[in-house]
Parts: sequence; C-alpha cells; structure tokens
Amino acid sequence: MHKLHKDDEKKIIEEIEELRIQNRALRIIFEDAFECIVMVDAGGYITMMNETYANFLGVEVEEVIGKPVTEVIENTRLHIVMKTGEPEIGQLQGIKGYDSVTMRVPITRNGNIVGAIGKVIYKDVKEVKMLAKKLEAAIMELNYYKGCLKKTQGNYFSLDNIVGNNIKIMELKRMVMRMADTDSTVLITGESGTGKEVFANAIHEMSSRRNNNFVKINCAAIPENILESELFGYEDGAFTGAKRGGKVGKFELANLGTIFLDEIGDMSFDMQAKILRVLQEKEIERVGGNTTKKVDVKIIAATNHNLLEKMKKGEFREDLFYRLNVINFELPPLRERPKDIPLLCEFFLQKYNNEFGIYIEKIEEEAMVHLKKYTWPGNIRELQNVIERAYNVVEGNIVTIKHLPERILENSKNSPSGDLNKILNEVEKQTILQTLEFLGGNKSKAAEVLGINRASLYQKLKKHGL
Repeated sequence: MHKLHKDDEKKIIEEIEELRIQNRALRIIFEDAFECIVMVDAGGYITMMNETYANFLGVEVEEVIGKPVTEVIENTRLHIVMKTGEPEIGQLQGIKGYDSVTMRVPITRNGNIVGAIGKVIYKDVKEVKMLAKKLEAAIMELNYYKGCLKKTQGNYFSLDNIVGNNIKIMELKRMVMRMADTDSTVLITGESGTGKEVFANAIHEMSSRRNNNFVKINCAAIPENILESELFGYEDGAFTGAKRGGKVGKFELANLGTIFLDEIGDMSFDMQAKILRVLQEKEIERVGGNTTKKVDVKIIAATNHNLLEKMKKGEFREDLFYRLNVINFELPPLRERPKDIPLLCEFFLQKYNNEFGIYIEKIEEEAMVHLKKYTWPGNIRELQNVIERAYNVVEGNIVTIKHLPERILENSKNSPSGDLNKILNEVEKQTILQTLEFLGGNKSKAAEVLGINRASLYQKLKKHGL
C-alpha cells in the first residue's frame, strides 16, 4: 500500500477541513433562509428540508427526511423536473390552501441528474400582488420626484402638455416639431397666461439641447440694476455686496442649452442693446470684467406687449426685434378657443388629482357651460387657478357651479349664448311670431311676407312648437 507523503497528507486534511467549513456555511444558509427550501436525491427522496418549509407544511424535519417528496409536498413537480432536466421558475403551486410561487431546479453532476432543489419564493401569490403594488407606488413616487427635479431645472413641459384641438394650437404644435431643433431665435407673443412658458419648454424638450440646461428669467420681475448681473454674471469685487469669487450669469448657465427671456418687452433700452450684442457676437462679458466669453445658447423670448407699437414709440429697439422675431409663435387667447376648455379642465384635474391626493372625477355639465361662456381675461393661467381653487372647496368627487367663483357665474349670466344655431332659431321663432301677430294670424299672408311657401311655414311652426 502506497504511503502518502506528509505534504500530500497535510493538503488532503486542509481540503477536508475546507469542505467541512463550506458544508457548515451552506447548512447555516439553508436553515436560516426565509424561503422554504427542500432538496431531493435522484430517486425523489427528501435529503434536506429547512425549518421554514417544515413549519409551513406543519411537519417535523426529522420525520420527512428519507420520504418520497410526493408524499410530503402536495402538487410538487420536483420528480418531473428530474425527468425533464428543465428548471421551472416562478410557477404557481397549490400548497396548504395557498397559491404559492415556486421554483424547481435539477442538480447535475458529470452530466447526470442526481437530485433537485425546490424553493417557495412566495407562500401566497397575494404577497406578489402586494409587492407589485408597493413597487408601483415606489415607481410613482420616483417619477414624482423626477418630475419635481425636472420642474426645478425648468425642463418640465413637453409637447403633450400643450393641450387643445383648436386649429391655431394644432398648427403651433406642428411648428414646434418642425423648427425645435434649429438654433434660430424664437419670439413667443400672446396675452398673459396663454402658455408662453409651456411652449418655450416644449421647444427645448424637442431640441437636441434637451439634455442641457433650460434657464428662464423674468425680465420684468428683476430690478434694472440687478438684471444685468443676473444675465451676464459678475466678477469678484464688481460692486459693493458682490459675492466673493463672483457669480455665474444665466447665459453661462444656459451654455449648450436654452435661455428663456420672459417679458422681454419690459426690458430697458440699454439692456436691449446688451442682449443684441449677445445675439450678434455669441459672447458675454461679466459685470466688472474685462474679458469676453463665448456662449452657445438658443434664445427664446416672450412678451405680452405689442412690440411693433413699442417700436413706433421708441420703447423697443428695431434691430433687436428683427433679431428676435426670426420664428414667431403667436398664441391665441383662451376666449378664442372655448372648445378646448373641457380638454384643459381634464388635464388640470389629472394634475391636481396627483398633487392633492384627492380624486375628482369630472366637472358637471352645468358648471362646464359657465366655464365655456366666461371670457377668461387671465387665459389658461386663470382657468388653472379656478380648478385648483375647486380642490380646496369641493365636496365629493364632482365640481359643481357652487365650487366656481362668483365672477364666472355672473359673467355667464350676462353673456350671450355662444351657440349660433340656438341664436338663429330664436331669431326665426320671434320673427314668425311677430309677423303672425301683425297679420292677425293669417298664415298665408305671413308666408308671403316671410318669403316662404305655406308648407315651409307650417314646418317651422311645428319645429318651434307654435
């Protein structure tokens, strides 16, 4: 008999000890696992089962070791998996009255199947549904915060947020798709609240610059002496109170992206000249600095003023106007697109259902009639304000006329009907009545005076219930 060398003997002892350590580790994992785990040999007899599975089945581990798995676990397919050699993952299996989610995997050695492992992933499929709901909630929450982040950065609106089927709106949306990816300057005009910022964001989102910054600044909201430093930044010590190290301006922040100059019609003549220089030279100079810096920025400007009138008065630079007005978006007021009001209401209901955590199903028909008749001097912004207000006073899940501001109800009472057919029918009815009254009810004479035959007159009398 060959005697082992001491080094070989030591190596074998170390390998055996290593196997023991691995075996103990596997047993610890096996026993402490939260999932139900069972192992069978090639004959389908149970060789291992952890306490979690035994407790689920209501048996003792010692009692089931060595028994056929088909006698211990109902509806098992471990013996079938060993025959087919195909794993079964995420299968439903009825166990102890539960629809459990299970997996079964064959164990192979040297190409032969020597056993199989079965695991209950979820004891009840309801757990999966609950997990799915939690996952859905988590995804919704993630999307909410992503939306908040995008809104903070200015990239909140997309083309889908431009709501309406009005002919002008549809054409403007087509314009966005056609020209968004050009670097031409855009001027958006329209009354306050018509959605100029929404269009500006949509143009940016449709462009190749969408992954870079969208920077907006309201030129009317910032004092003249601060606006220049906000737009172009300033150097260290540029003026009293200047931030140490200086400050980056909006144009630098928007480099490779888009800058939105809102209410540009309120900008002073001197500041207009500096904006013109940026458009012409593609460079800016910080306040207090003496060097220029190149910037690659798409400029979108917006105003609710009539810039042509301001040019005539000498309040707006003609050269700047023509540099800005390369592509013009003229947004229609809401009063010119009353058929879009229900669509906008639905959009804002979805928005505030998510934000308020309150579900409002719809706006009742009577309330919608009042909304359609109102002239909306504040345009879409005013409509949004009215819908948001309703969420603070609504009872139940339907907005009614009692949830609308008094100004809308009063305006609706005093405004004529917007339905041309109703107006024409009422005029026709009153004309026939007055003619018959004047002619003492003589229908033949009335038909002659009205320029129609008697049959037509009788049809109209029947239509109007006269």
